[in-house]
Amino acid sequence: MIKYFTKRVLYGILVMLGVVVLVFFLFQGFGDPSRLMLGQSADAATRENIRKELYLDQPVWKQFGLYLNDVSPIAMHTQEEIDKKQLNGWFVGEDTKLGLKVPYLRRSYQTKKDVWEVLMEALPGTMILALAAILIAIVLGIPLGVIAAVKKDTWMDTSAIFTSVLGISAPSFFMGIVIAYLFGFVLSSYTGLNMTGSLFDTDPFAGRQLQLKNLVLPAFTLGIRPLAIITQLTRGSMLDVLNQDYIRTAYAKGLSRSTVIWKHALRNALNPVITAITGWFAELLAGAFFVEYIFGWKGIGKVTVDALEKLDFPVVMGSVLITSFFFIAVNMLADILYGVVDPRVRLQ
Repeated sequence: MIKYFTKRVLYGILVMLGVVVLVFFLFQGFGDPSRLMLGQSADAATRENIRKELYLDQPVWKQFGLYLNDVSPIAMHTQEEIDKKQLNGWFVGEDTKLGLKVPYLRRSYQTKKDVWEVLMEALPGTMILALAAILIAIVLGIPLGVIAAVKKDTWMDTSAIFTSVLGISAPSFFMGIVIAYLFGFVLSSYTGLNMTGSLFDTDPFAGRQLQLKNLVLPAFTLGIRPLAIITQLTRGSMLDVLNQDYIRTAYAKGLSRSTVIWKHALRNALNPVITAITGWFAELLAGAFFVEYIFGWKGIGKVTVDALEKLDFPVVMGSVLITSFFFIAVNMLADILYGVVDPRVRLQ
């Protein structure tokens, strides 16, 4: 078990290192950060100081080494760097200190704020949206899949299959535009929902107020594809289970149809569904970008798109790194849980 766990952790670290390399060389050299931070009218001396502060006067290989040292949770920094960058963590040593720290993602070109702080303010919005989306997919997808399997070859089965195929095929950004227009504009007087809005609204008189209704449309839009996949997986798995001998034995013992289906068959049909749910939660964290932007939902996705429009590359780079970390961590946790539940997985 320890060997299996160690192997998965090492794979995760290598993938994350690959993401860091890709992000650095993809965005390095795009635009002049000194001009992006100070504008076109800044004098040459000021721009040169900014370039020196961002290590742009160093060779590319050294720039990458310094960037890797900044974003790594285990790194070496001088006391001057710790004070200047306001690093948070535990450091030991004298001149050059070894430390365990919060990754330093540099500072925003536009707001001058620490990128870590900017993204941590937006992360709860994305997490809530992803959790709501996967909850909608589970609550609707599993019952629909069970009904489709039990009512095989009826109009209910055909409708469930047709709808799930549409859900898988339709891109999230397209569905977002359609849903926002229909339910947030055309039918807004009936639904009471808005086209855009975040989890909290600020009222000049009442202050900061929770607006859960703004979560409905983006969460449903983001949950459409996992809902479709969970429905199909549940249906297929249930059809296999319903043909097993122990199901016929349960009926022979006189158990009711609902007890056999929901208590015995569904329990044994959920393994592939749980696998899909775990994987899709990671996908939703990465896939919320355009949904957040369409609905004006304040999360990492909207912050990243806004940063791209303003050429605020440190925010974009930090966003990609944090999203990748969560994606890798969730998948790594899923692999470890599979190994705990099914020992055969550890032998692969």
